[in-house]
Amino acid sequence: MLFFSDICRQNIFVQKQDNTIFLAIAACLLWSTVYAVIKVGLQYDTPLHFAGLRFIISGMMIFPFTVKPAKFFTMIRMHRKVVIWVTVLQTLVNYILFYLGMDLVPGALGAVIVGSQPLVTAVVAAVMIREDRLTRRKIITIICGIAGVVLISAGRQAFKLGAAIEMLGVVMILGANIATSTSNVMVSLRGKGINPLVLSSTSLFTGGIIIYLLSIPAEGLPEYSQPAQYWIALLWLSFVAAFAFSLWYRLLQRPNVKVSELNMWKFIIPVAGAILSWILAPGEKPELLTIAGMIIITVSLLLFYRNGDKYLIRLK
Repeated sequence: MLFFSDICRQNIFVQKQDNTIFLAIAACLLWSTVYAVIKVGLQYDTPLHFAGLRFIISGMMIFPFTVKPAKFFTMIRMHRKVVIWVTVLQTLVNYILFYLGMDLVPGALGAVIVGSQPLVTAVVAAVMIREDRLTRRKIITIICGIAGVVLISAGRQAFKLGAAIEMLGVVMILGANIATSTSNVMVSLRGKGINPLVLSSTSLFTGGIIIYLLSIPAEGLPEYSQPAQYWIALLWLSFVAAFAFSLWYRLLQRPNVKVSELNMWKFIIPVAGAILSWILAPGEKPELLTIAGMIIITVSLLLFYRNGDKYLIRLK
């Protein structure tokens, strides 16, 4: 009987871990659509106004699915430090630096820097969480993942050396990565008691309002007579932020999920993004370097999770 109950507990744990991996991949697949759709929206709007409006709508999308108003405000009051940190780091610092930085660097270089986020997260997590160490297997997987991102970016767009101002863009995007990584660690360490929908709706809506207000003196008054293509792009980006961030915060709150290992799944974002470009963008076609990068990323992730029994024991 003890043997049978032990087997049942292990099966439940494996199913939950499989569920975590599946949900992490689902969130990353949604995020992979963002870069192409942002380009559509920025054809008609300025960066800060577009981002602010997107996150205001995202927060409003989540509100109806959270909790009763009294409980909502009680949670925010009890966990106000986490809410403030996530709002400042994830929504304000991350997205302001990201949008401004991407405007200063070539697309391929920007994609590689953004793709280095799992490495930045692993370092930040190792500094802030004693149990989330930088193991040899983790380091090898991250190096392979970044190598794959470099190949995918090089296959889609040649790297070009530009003006010195590009260094400022590089620093901004790295700063955005650090802000996101720190926010993820904060949610994992201190966000266990707050409903992830409350956290995501509040941080997105509040951050969106602030970015929107900043856009008025920085970019001028917005123009709302936009074509349908703009509003479709805005609604899709708002949905992705609402769904993916809520899901990601839920995964970060799971007791046996390590921040650095969860963020490794973000390496599949450029893989899925390249495939979407082949399908949707005219003139985009598979390149040898891009395919090689995809293979490297896929194999490195599969090898990292290849031994389910050892992984299970390590997470217990």
